[in-house]
Amino acid sequence: MPSPEVQKKILSLCTGNSCRSQMAEGWCRHLKGSTYESHSAGIRSHGLDHLAVEVMAEKGVDISQYRSKTIEELGELNFDLIITLCDHAHETCPFLPGTTIHMGFDDPPKLVKNLGDKENILSHYRRIRDEIKIFISQLPNQY
Repeated sequence: MPSPEVQKKILSLCTGNSCRSQMAEGWCRHLKGSTYESHSAGIRSHGLDHLAVEVMAEKGVDISQYRSKTIEELGELNFDLIITLCDHAHETCPFLPGTTIHMGFDDPPKLVKNLGDKENILSHYRRIRDEIKIFISQLPNQY
């Protein structure tokens, strides 16, 4: 009898592990949960972005219990795939064994820094959420 396949470990990495990497982890668990064991981390820990939680909940993906963490907090996990979601993380990421791909997404908190209208602010978060969903949904089942 064939043995069950072991899930591949995937890491979504960005600077502060507050928004984009949290969304990517949520989408990966939601869309690819049978294929990948999903984690996220940052170069630093900035805390979970409440607007990221809000826009993900709009799509039925609950990331409210996730927490912001650094790569070091993950311990000795070996990842099959590391996705850097911002240029800073891509440029400063310490060497991690595994396949690394870079897919830079705009940073919602930076985009909305001087905006006052919540609907306008949320529209930027929603756009990035949807772009990340498309990217995650197109990941192959094997890396």
